Amino acid sequence: MIVTERPTRNLSLDLLRSTEAAALAAARWVGLGNKNDGDQAAVDAMRLLLGTIPMRARVVIGEGEKDKAPMLYNGEELGTGEGPETELAVDPIEGTRLVAHGRPGAISVIAAAEKGGLFNPGPGFYAAKLVVGSEAREAINLAASPEENLRSIAKALGKRVRELTVFVLDKPRHARLIDQIRHAGARVSLHTDGDVAGALAAVLPDTGIDVLMGTGGTPEGVIAAVAVKALGGGMQMRLDPQSEEERWALVNTEYNTQRVYTLEELCPAEDTHFAATGITDGQFLRGVRYRDHHAITHSLVIRGHTGTLRYIESHHRLEKLRAISGELY
Repeated sequence: MIVTERPTRNLSLDLLRSTEAAALAAARWVGLGNKNDGDQAAVDAMRLLLGTIPMRARVVIGEGEKDKAPMLYNGEELGTGEGPETELAVDPIEGTRLVAHGRPGAISVIAAAEKGGLFNPGPGFYAAKLVVGSEAREAINLAASPEENLRSIAKALGKRVRELTVFVLDKPRHARLIDQIRHAGARVSLHTDGDVAGALAAVLPDTGIDVLMGTGGTPEGVIAAVAVKALGGGMQMRLDPQSEEERWALVNTEYNTQRVYTLEELCPAEDTHFAATGITDGQFLRGVRYRDHHAITHSLVIRGHTGTLRYIESHHRLEKLRAISGELY
């Protein structure tokens, strides 16, 4: 047997513990109508676990600047201070309103890459995105119309346009886009929140989603890019400011709002790591489930270097976790 490269430590499995912890903490707040306290619980749990990982990590995609977001803020340093320099993109709860209102599709998610391996969106909060699976990755062009893209994607997938289903966030800004998609003949799957989950649904098989279109959070776009690249999918993104303040902030920092970023620009790194854990039931991840003395989590873990995707079901003994970590769970 010839081994060309020795196996190395899989950071993804360490990161998984942080999304599991965040999901367990957030699940206690499902349906209680309080998105802020649920988010804080998830942040505290994720931060606690990230602090135990042997890495020199810096949050580059977090929840804002330190003075504006006492959460996992941009520039925060995590890990034990030993090991590789790592950049983190975190979202302890993608879908805080989904959790607050007990709706499906909320996940806890984190992505990591070596230093310089993640796109920095600067002051850009919103971006237009186009995401597809591997078979259609050469068929997309964000500069083209939705109808042109749908025809090209359908051809690549060997389908008719009317057989395509498009994930779109149900926002007023998408009224024209929804009309264009339906006019082209494709089906629209509307979701109030969760465009990282939407991007994953477009790339993973058997989700019923063929493509993600529309404008969502730029941080979520960078997180999604890590998973899309590792799974061999296709993605393009363009900064799409939703206010004059955001537009001028991008202009003043010399970001071009007409430029279409490729997947390689969004995630130039090859050795990447991605983990997501369901909080409430979704299209590809089950939410946290409680039994008499334990909780069950369902997670997705991806390593970019090998392209390995794992679905992991974990059973957590809650009394033991509480004895170790207090009331986080």
